Amino acid sequence: MRLQTSFVSRFAHSVRLSTIALASVISCSSFYATASDEVNVYSARKEALIKPALDRFSNDTGITVNLITGSADALLRRLQVEGDASPADLFVTVDAGRLFRAKDAGVLQPIKDAELESAIPANLRDSDDYWFGLSQRARVIFYNPKKVEATELSTYEDLADPKWKGRICTRSSTNIYNQSLVASMIDADGKEATLEWIKGFIGNLARPRFGGDTDLLKAVAAGVCDITLANTYYFGRLGQSSNPKDNAVYDALALFWPNQQADQRGAHVNVSGAGVTASASNIDNAIKLIRYLTNHESQVWYADVNNEYPVVEGVLPPKSLQPFGEFKADKLSLSVLGDNNRLAVELMDEAGWK
Repeated sequence: MRLQTSFVSRFAHSVRLSTIALASVISCSSFYATASDEVNVYSARKEALIKPALDRFSNDTGITVNLITGSADALLRRLQVEGDASPADLFVTVDAGRLFRAKDAGVLQPIKDAELESAIPANLRDSDDYWFGLSQRARVIFYNPKKVEATELSTYEDLADPKWKGRICTRSSTNIYNQSLVASMIDADGKEATLEWIKGFIGNLARPRFGGDTDLLKAVAAGVCDITLANTYYFGRLGQSSNPKDNAVYDALALFWPNQQADQRGAHVNVSGAGVTASASNIDNAIKLIRYLTNHESQVWYADVNNEYPVVEGVLPPKSLQPFGEFKADKLSLSVLGDNNRLAVELMDEAGWK
């Protein structure tokens, strides 16, 4: 390994990446196999949030699952660098925007499967069959009920109203969750109206963008701001935590479902999902695994452990989310979030959302 490192250091960055990728594939050769009883998974979901379901799949089918976990962006780069030599058969990640990036990068392949098409609503899978939703989350309004009355809240669009000036917290525009929300608004309201909304929204910030969703929820609970946008599973996670401080944050907040009127589109939803890789050697097993993750039992478990909503109709939300009540979800095809991502980023940059 010292010889290899010394050798690589004498070459340009692009050669270094290729060499590292090749070494990675070679080093994994004893771990991975292309036998008919295996499937190799790259997952951006943490091991604890997916491995038990994969273990049950192995027990039920006799198919061994080889799992590599990492950040979504790192795994996507790895797939790109490995190219056709990648041992991965299935890529699991979160947010339709990231799934679109994988599709656009050419590391996924389309899969026509009647069982998956029947189980997963059309808006929760790729319109060209490159990826399939596994669970849903909603990005909604959280507020401090000591400072805000629920009757003051209504829509995402209303958050640009000057009445909220100095009262909102948000995370960076580089965050894919915010980008996907803006992408959905472009479809609903148009480019110009969305640009004006962004300007009004960031003009209402209590402080410059910061942190992640959990940080934002804590900030609202602490009175740093009155309102934020966050994904529902972060809130559910605080409520299920064994840490009393997390429970206190949960108890100090309230959730509001935006855009719920009959003539409105509903709350913005997104997915975690999976796609068969372009390099897959075990395609049939990869498809079997996606099917397994969308059967009733797996949907119950997967939604519960991740504090997310099932994608399969008829499967109840986990107990941790049931206190949030029923809601009207936006039925926009999530493929549109990827299609609109570049424009969303451009509008956020133009409006000064850093």
